[in-house]
Amino acid sequence: MPSVMTLNLRVALKCFALLGLALLLIAVPATAQVSLTQISNDTFTNTSSQHETEVEPASFSLGKTIVSVFQIGRFTDGGSSDIGFATSTDGGTTWTHGNLPGITKIQGTGTYDRASDTSVTYNAKFKLWLVETLALSNSGGAHGAAVLVSSSTDGITWNNPSTVSIVEAGGFYDKPWIGCDNTPTSPFFGNCYVEWDDFSQGDLIEMSTSTDGGKTWSAKKTTGGNAIGNDGLPMVQPNGTVIVPIDDAFLSSVLAFKSTNGGSTWSTPVTVAFIDEHAVAGGMRALPLIAAQMDAAGKVYVVWADCRFRTNCAENDIVMSTSTNGTTWTAPARIPIDATTSSVDHFTPGFAILRGTSGTTAHLALTYNFFPKSACGSSCSLGVGFIESTNGGTTWTAPRALAKGINPNWLPSTTSGQMVGDYMTVSFPAQKAHGVFATATAPVGTALNEPMDTNAAGI
Repeated sequence: MPSVMTLNLRVALKCFALLGLALLLIAVPATAQVSLTQISNDTFTNTSSQHETEVEPASFSLGKTIVSVFQIGRFTDGGSSDIGFATSTDGGTTWTHGNLPGITKIQGTGTYDRASDTSVTYNAKFKLWLVETLALSNSGGAHGAAVLVSSSTDGITWNNPSTVSIVEAGGFYDKPWIGCDNTPTSPFFGNCYVEWDDFSQGDLIEMSTSTDGGKTWSAKKTTGGNAIGNDGLPMVQPNGTVIVPIDDAFLSSVLAFKSTNGGSTWSTPVTVAFIDEHAVAGGMRALPLIAAQMDAAGKVYVVWADCRFRTNCAENDIVMSTSTNGTTWTAPARIPIDATTSSVDHFTPGFAILRGTSGTTAHLALTYNFFPKSACGSSCSLGVGFIESTNGGTTWTAPRALAKGINPNWLPSTTSGQMVGDYMTVSFPAQKAHGVFATATAPVGTALNEPMDTNAAGI
């Protein structure tokens, strides 16, 4: 994947954002902390990457099962020693964790040098958990060499991955994501879709489709107009229409494109909104990448970090835009975590919608990183917050702190800042949401201490 130094250059080119309408409800700053459960830790001992580190989680829930995946043993110049998983089959009470086989040489059974950018979903037709991974090669410098998909019937025992696409000579894949069509009445029930971009071609957006539970994948396709972008998230409406929100290649706006024919063709992207992001302090790697989910009726919610509602753009809020068709989008609305006069900076959202809820009763859950003071210089203190809405985002609860007091210097380094992840995650195994997020305590000697945690009892 490209370094964030490269991506920061993209951000420097972004346009000024359009103004949106703010929500009226104001909540108090997050101060409480809940009980946490550590669900995984880095057990690798290779000296080439940073230990003990786990970053950039994704998760998906079905019934009482939560499957989360993340990078383990982060390299400074990109990627990790392998992809780890942590799975709970009892709604988040107990967890089993391990490493995915068949990806990296460091894990011992794979052929690639490193692993990065992972996501997870479930295929209801084939009854399989599917994990997408960006495999990296060290040849000529670490770069995205292939997109892979691993499968499991229980989220604990994993098969060696299938190959979605292998990069051509000189190519450089980045930021893949997977989503599946899980509506039995859809004409494309069981299809799965993976999006990624080719950095060597200016972040050319590419898509591939599987109709057999992830065993085989179609030749890659581009969008109408051969659009460019970064961090696309495929989601499928009940009628089978696939909507893919995505950042543009410069992280200056949110776009969206779609397919109405099971991935045979993809539309030209439309603009959802421009992005106006305040650069995060503390030497943090934190970019305005989107998070997105779809409710039971097919309405898409997209959230990202944005400072348009703050005086002089001094702090980031998390803002949200929605669409029922992927073409027409609402103006960005501010999620009222803190007052607009507060100094709190919010970034890196994770987002979920309770399965089966929609419209005015859609149950939304949002996790995010925050600094209590945006202009914190060398004294920044990183936290993880949570807020939810049970009426589709009309009103929101008071926020809660899931973790706080993390010194950015306790985190693994990258070529452009300290890292907990370019994204994070939250999911609903039942009525209560479970975030999965990196925390950290002070290093012991030269070893870092950054495991994956969850809020123990749900929220």
